[in-house]
Amino acid sequence: MSANWETWLTAGLRILLIVAIALTVRWVVRRAITRLISRLNREDPENRRLTRSGLLLNSERRRQRSEAIGSVLRSAASVLILGTAGLMVLSEIGVQLGPLMASAGVAGVAIGFGARSLVQDVISGMFMLLEDQYGVGDTIDVGEATGTVLEIGLRVTTLRGDAGEVWYVRNGEIKRVGNLSQGWSTALVDVEVPADTDVEALKKMVAEVGAELSRVEPWHELLLEPVRYLGVESVSAESIMVKVAAKTQPGRGPEVERELRWRLKRALDEAGLANREPLPLVGQGGPRPAVAAPAEPAAAE
Repeated sequence: MSANWETWLTAGLRILLIVAIALTVRWVVRRAITRLISRLNREDPENRRLTRSGLLLNSERRRQRSEAIGSVLRSAASVLILGTAGLMVLSEIGVQLGPLMASAGVAGVAIGFGARSLVQDVISGMFMLLEDQYGVGDTIDVGEATGTVLEIGLRVTTLRGDAGEVWYVRNGEIKRVGNLSQGWSTALVDVEVPADTDVEALKKMVAEVGAELSRVEPWHELLLEPVRYLGVESVSAESIMVKVAAKTQPGRGPEVERELRWRLKRALDEAGLANREPLPLVGQGGPRPAVAAPAEPAAAE
């Protein structure tokens, strides 16, 4: 009887020691991960840094990304440490781990086949976070949906569309991502004028409108470069199409396009180029004759 008590007491002390060591190691590892994340979140003197691709990464974006990665690392460390401690405790109380591990392996394979799409979503989400493909607040195009990122999860990315709709996109279904909020954007405006317009005078007018726009708030902050006249885009018998471009802050291209389009329209009106009648269409036999309107039927007596 005393031998049994000694055996149970020894096993109990070993179990307590295993649990204490596991909890201590878990606390140390989680604290180390938290300190590492805090160090990554520490702001530099200019509150900004450049990624390897040369794009600006602000402190808030870096904080969100590092906290998401830190949460995943802490959870993985807890599962690994507590799972190992649990197997050691089962071994101490006499449970045969061989059949248990074999059963767990078979169950893991079955779950892996049944939840392969879930595993694919989680792995894709991990790589998206590690590679910093996009962050909360970015406007992205993922093919089926385009909108502003509301939340990034390991399985689903939530977007808010331009019309207010909310998109839930599985990470495993995202084949390509177009980030519209990194680096810079381009505002493109097409200007159509009559075919006999002086192109050189039009070029000077575009330069004057661009210079005026770059001096007015808040557009002078949104423009990263002066407005550029790209040249003639197309020519027809009635009109000429020229293209104007401006490099803007990321995601602000549509605003600059609308303002630039309005200012160009006003300048064209002042120059007398916007409301002119188009040239008549000319065929092989000269100008096309006007087609008489069909006569209205006489009213019945």
